[in-house]
Amino acid sequence: MFLDKIKNELNQNQPLFIGEDTAMRYAVLIPLVQVNEEWHILFEVRAMTMRSQPGDISFPGGRIDPADASPQDAAVREAHEELGIDQANIHVLGQLSPYITSSAFVVYPFVATIDQHQTNHISKQEVEEIFTIPVQWLIDHEPYMHNVPVQPMPPTDFPYDKIANGSQYQWRARMMEEWFYEYGNYTIWGLTARILKHFIETIK
Repeated sequence: MFLDKIKNELNQNQPLFIGEDTAMRYAVLIPLVQVNEEWHILFEVRAMTMRSQPGDISFPGGRIDPADASPQDAAVREAHEELGIDQANIHVLGQLSPYITSSAFVVYPFVATIDQHQTNHISKQEVEEIFTIPVQWLIDHEPYMHNVPVQPMPPTDFPYDKIANGSQYQWRARMMEEWFYEYGNYTIWGLTARILKHFIETIK
């Protein structure tokens, strides 16, 4: 009976990764728009008054609220709030693999078509401007990458007396890849560039 119970529990729907249920969960939308009969991706420049990452380039999106039925609903809601597009005119094509930066932070990306002509009422509190880049340009132009070393820094009250080697424990540094796309005067990097790179590689 004990093993049957374990087997039954293991066959239930489980979180995508350990910690998903307590992580900060965000959803973003990769908006495809037609410009002169060519498909482009629409990007936002975050308003300079934003507390987090002012002036950075991003996709529409934000934190998943408890009232959101799913990550997709959150992505559509955020695109509606930031770009002023009627949710009925946001047509989701599918979902990309989640971007898990750590067990405490995950981003769920979705791809959708929108009508750029409906973006005349963007939220100036969140969005400084919008612009588009042709999908074909992104396919033809590889981003460049810089490695950023990340070194753990335990606080002074870390319980070294509980672990082998104590304060001489060798914490492992890791290298974080930061990707960059340069398009005219715009530089796309960070989380947005990582998700964009994955999308372009997926459709190539």
